[in-house]
Amino acid sequence: MDINLRVVAYIDGFNLYFGLKSAKLKRFYWLNLQSLARNILAPGQDLVFTKYFTSRVSYPPDKEKRQSTFIEALETLSDLKIYYGHFQSNLQRCRKCGHKVWVPSEKMTDVNIAVEMMSDAYQDLFDIALLISADSDLSAPLRAIKDLFPNKRVVVAFPPQRHSVQLQHLAHAYLQIGRASIAKSVFPEKVQKADGFTLTRPPEWI
Repeated sequence: MDINLRVVAYIDGFNLYFGLKSAKLKRFYWLNLQSLARNILAPGQDLVFTKYFTSRVSYPPDKEKRQSTFIEALETLSDLKIYYGHFQSNLQRCRKCGHKVWVPSEKMTDVNIAVEMMSDAYQDLFDIALLISADSDLSAPLRAIKDLFPNKRVVVAFPPQRHSVQLQHLAHAYLQIGRASIAKSVFPEKVQKADGFTLTRPPEWI
């Protein structure tokens, strides 16, 4: 009897978000990430776990509220875990006027993804690692998995409007996530939590 290949999905939250934003797909922000990963699998592959990597935004308040609602919706899914990085503010000078401003940048996501991919490979938790990102900083774990675990494969799924030649060359296979896969992976308008509370898609995402 044929046994399907085990897949663990590693989702770079902000890379996916900005890809959707660049493609003007705001109405798909209310995205069931587990369904998205499942919808891009090839025949003979089973999604066994999904890992989502993000950072909590703290400003502006309306954006923080939308993200919190989305994260709560994700927390209703089984076999999905969320890993948090953080934001660090860096002082940058405007090239046009010379004025200095504090610009937040996300930290730790690529490190967290790399650690989880390597740890899972070592523990033999997957046959295929599905990486949803176009961040070339993730080249290192892809290269390490190919060198240390020759029987395992890494498939890279690029978010809309995102691509990395480095990741493409290192992956065993790659694909561009299409609009159709995204459209059929959206949460229902209302999501009920275990305690009975109902989460509603933010109106800005309709």
